[in-house]
Amino acid sequence: MDRETLGQRIRALRIRQGVSQAQLAFPELSDSYISLIESDKRVPAPSVVDLLAVKLNCSATYLVSGVSEDVVDELRVTLDYAEIALRNGAAAEARARFAEVLANADAVALPEMLHQARWGHALALEAAGRLEEAIAGLRELTEDASPEADLDHWARVHVALSRCLRERGDISAGVQAAEEALRHLIATGADSTDAAVHLGAALLAAFIERGDLVRARQLAVQLVERAERIGSARARTVAYWEAANVAQIRGEYEEGVALAERALLLAGDGEDPRDLDRLRVVYAGLLLRARPDQAVQARELLNRVRGEINAGSAGEIDVARCLTELARAETALGRPAEAVRLAEEALDLLGDAPRRVRAGALTVLGEACVRLGRRDRAVEVLTRAATCLEDMESSREAAQAWFDLAEVLAETGTQEPRMAAYRRALTCVGV
Repeated sequence: MDRETLGQRIRALRIRQGVSQAQLAFPELSDSYISLIESDKRVPAPSVVDLLAVKLNCSATYLVSGVSEDVVDELRVTLDYAEIALRNGAAAEARARFAEVLANADAVALPEMLHQARWGHALALEAAGRLEEAIAGLRELTEDASPEADLDHWARVHVALSRCLRERGDISAGVQAAEEALRHLIATGADSTDAAVHLGAALLAAFIERGDLVRARQLAVQLVERAERIGSARARTVAYWEAANVAQIRGEYEEGVALAERALLLAGDGEDPRDLDRLRVVYAGLLLRARPDQAVQARELLNRVRGEINAGSAGEIDVARCLTELARAETALGRPAEAVRLAEEALDLLGDAPRRVRAGALTVLGEACVRLGRRDRAVEVLTRAATCLEDMESSREAAQAWFDLAEVLAETGTQEPRMAAYRRALTCVGV
């Protein structure tokens, strides 16, 4: 059934209240203008809608949408509940409540609420690991979003799309999503904004996962320069954080520690707790690599983060990253059996999808198995790690994984598999 127009609703309310056009118009408007509005020949400005709503004893939302205030309030409560559920890690509950709003026929007439529900629903799908559905929803949102209307939200949608594509293992598509959005901002002169820094950070993360360290290093320098030029604490936090990730992958661990510490110092009370926990995991991982003598401190930090994310809104990938770094700490502290348990717990969360975090957990598991003398198990999981990285186009990391596997095989005395692993390593770096 077609909804009434704004003009029809104004006319119906006016007649129901026994008010003439002249009376409704007086003293701010003319009766002829009211006539034009009621016949849908003029679209009143928001300020006029607000004025008429007061005169007709209703809400401006009802005049514009035709949805009663009771229904609007009910939908708003459902959305608020869904947002709280999402922040608290109840992804299934959040998804159900957002879906409830999307299924409500009245939501179509409330574009802001409808958009909020679609955005939240996509994030809830991501948190639940339903990446295909999340990507489909985010693609629709990118088509509807406008950088002119809300630059920061437009950037957030593109960052989320790039992130979900990478999590699915489609790194090239993740690069493309962030690269095209950033290119658009630069072309429109919006490159010196927080939005540009966030998109640059998403692109940098995609370069890292693809193993494109030359471009990642170049972009990291540009990102830090841009963030420092903008000056906002949030932009600088994001830039230092991603630059720390690049330093870690390049093996420049002390530089990474310094960058992560700068990011942590800038992260204020308004920081998303999930992002703060992710940054702490990165910092702890860098400490383990740069300063093995501080493994106890790194483990203490990771255990604090683990307690927070288990009780909070972290998704499976965040939990798995924390468990993987905890396993690395336990290996460094001479507790490989505990490391095996933690790495296997991370892998149980992640499933079989080719993800960089899964490859990391497999690598840590392989190292722990070597420490325990379980060579056959180490060979099996390191092979899976290298294959996973190859599938994800992470050529440099895949080459390192095949090389590490060859070194383990050298200790077992198996010549042909060892040489095969070396050949795979060389193939990954184009030799």
